[in-house]
Amino acid sequence: MRIAIASDHAAVAVKAALADWLRSEGHDVEDLGTNGEAGVDYPDFGYKLAAHLAAGKAERGIALCGTGIGISIAVNRHPEMRCALVSEPLSATLAREHNDANVLAMGARIIGIEMAKACVTAFLTTPFGGDRHARRVEKLGRSPV
Repeated sequence: MRIAIASDHAAVAVKAALADWLRSEGHDVEDLGTNGEAGVDYPDFGYKLAAHLAAGKAERGIALCGTGIGISIAVNRHPEMRCALVSEPLSATLAREHNDANVLAMGARIIGIEMAKACVTAFLTTPFGGDRHARRVEKLGRSPV
């Protein structure tokens, strides 16, 4: 699977570990940065990840920052993105099954690398349930106003 991954400075180490692990699992991983610990703004990397996916350059995305909150908000500003912030595998599973999430967000200061891997595994292996969920997901791409 083609996966894009991005983070701010707080999650560089987790991003690198996940990217290496995903490559070892046979995935094509595009690292969109940042690549150092110098302070950067998480919205810039959330927007970059969203644009990358919307352009069809990856099938799924992984967004990381200290808590996962800020970057998930940034990704979700794009109408084609359904970014789910999770900290355990059940939420990652349900985000795919019920919400057809195309981006997974996690907080590097919140969960460890093994829990992050478990969340990513659930996210990548769970199909969208369709059916009753499809009409709800369709509404997520529309503005209510």
